[in-house]
Amino acid sequence: MSTAATSAQGIGLDGVKRMRSNSGEMKAAAGSSRHRLLVEERRRRILEALEHSERVTVQELVRRFGVSAVTIRKDLDALTEAGAIVRSHGGALRPLGPTDIAIGVKEILHHEEKVRVGAAAAALVQNDETIILDSGTTTLEVARQIAARKFRSLTVITNGLNIAVELARLQNIRLIMLGGMVRHVSHSVVGPHAEQMVRGLNADRLFLGVDGLDLEIGLMTPDVLEAQLNAMLIRVSREVNVVTDSSKFSRRSLSVIARLDAVHRIITDDGIDPAFLAALRGKGIEVLTA
Repeated sequence: MSTAATSAQGIGLDGVKRMRSNSGEMKAAAGSSRHRLLVEERRRRILEALEHSERVTVQELVRRFGVSAVTIRKDLDALTEAGAIVRSHGGALRPLGPTDIAIGVKEILHHEEKVRVGAAAAALVQNDETIILDSGTTTLEVARQIAARKFRSLTVITNGLNIAVELARLQNIRLIMLGGMVRHVSHSVVGPHAEQMVRGLNADRLFLGVDGLDLEIGLMTPDVLEAQLNAMLIRVSREVNVVTDSSKFSRRSLSVIARLDAVHRIITDDGIDPAFLAALRGKGIEVLTA
């Protein structure tokens, strides 16, 4: 009798069936994960294509990604629902004005750059400090890097639900979650209750994400309440660090958070335009590129 047959006899027929069933479930789960990654990667590339071109067509995307027109239309419909694009006949357009894009879409945009920025930002943090992590996808990467660095003791204040979830499991981090009105599109907490809570706090460092950074206007975000809370976070912090990928430079949004003279340091990726980098440093702002 073969070894395989002996093993099958030892565990019984039911056991063999269970093993085959479990193996099938594992393969199905792995396939589902790969499919999800492929979908996210394709949608990220669609958004990046629209950053360089005002319009894309379904047929262009079909040729680029080698998938069906039905699949591309589903992608465009999902991105439209998230507020990231505007659907047009036969394709999609880049939004004309400032938009508040769903956090799930933001998270897949410029992800590699955000991870590098997060690592550079986390390297600045010292044991026993009190820091503020603003809500956002770049600050989420800062939180993930902080979790990986295993600080002895750290206090983190945040208005980001996703950041709180990331850090809540860590015993060495004292987590202070701001309360208030939840913005579903950004998983952030804003409003007068959050602002009142911030008034009674002080922090060593603030890590602030932005949707736009203009040399003349300053730091910007699409939401008025978010801008008001962010301005207050700046006022209670000894050091203000803006964490952003370079796609946000020279981009404007609806609500102004603060002028650039409120910023001590900007941490971004190495894709920043050299002239823009020189202009920031000319204003006396330290710029770190990752």
